[in-house]
Amino acid sequence: MSKPDVMEIVNHLLEEVKVILKDNFKGFYLHGSLAMGGFNPDKSDVDILIVTYHSLSSVIKRRIAKLFLKCSNAPFPIEVSFLNEKDLSNWQHPCPFDFHYSEFWREEFEEGMNPNSVSGFDPDLAAHITIVHHRGICAAGESIKATFPNVPREDYLFSILGDYCDCLVNIKEDPVYSVLNLIRVYWYLKENVISSKYEAGEWAMNSMPDVFIPAIQKIVGIYSSDSNDQPEIDFTQLYDLRDYIDGEVQELMS
Repeated sequence: MSKPDVMEIVNHLLEEVKVILKDNFKGFYLHGSLAMGGFNPDKSDVDILIVTYHSLSSVIKRRIAKLFLKCSNAPFPIEVSFLNEKDLSNWQHPCPFDFHYSEFWREEFEEGMNPNSVSGFDPDLAAHITIVHHRGICAAGESIKATFPNVPREDYLFSILGDYCDCLVNIKEDPVYSVLNLIRVYWYLKENVISSKYEAGEWAMNSMPDVFIPAIQKIVGIYSSDSNDQPEIDFTQLYDLRDYIDGEVQELMS
């Protein structure tokens, strides 16, 4: 059985969210690979930001949690954050959020976790909102420009460098995500380009020293493949690539 088109899922979610939120719905926005290109139906998340006029009640959060438990991983994993207008108009970093769902939280929600537990402050939102401004899609509601603040560059950098540092450490556990994310942080610092992981890999294959190209080609090939079988990876090459990128990044940051 073939997978449904990802936009069918997005449009279904949009209509369901609008029914739940009623007049508290301000906008529904796509970021990540679906907005920037490079979405892989077999591996990518659907990344969404939803904005409301005021904070969500516990009753509404429970309905939203039920919706995403039903729709996420059927067949595409969904990562969504709900933000309210007040918190966006008074920008602070890390940015507050009202509710969040990703597959990381599925088990807790299925076991009846209070949805109020999944609210707070998220440093990743500085990066998500910056990407929405540069490459995002407004699926419904008020325009991106009218909805989201301009995130200061230092907040965006703080956000992406946190993930960057994790990737330096986790390259053995998650080589594809880690390598492509290291590259896109390097590319941003070098040329101020905001890119998807796939775009970063394509750039690296044409821009990095020749010695690293075979390792990068293998990582991009795995990321682009519709197979979940991972070919053997030469981690010595990846560690050398990681160390080269980190040296360049440290120099650009100094």
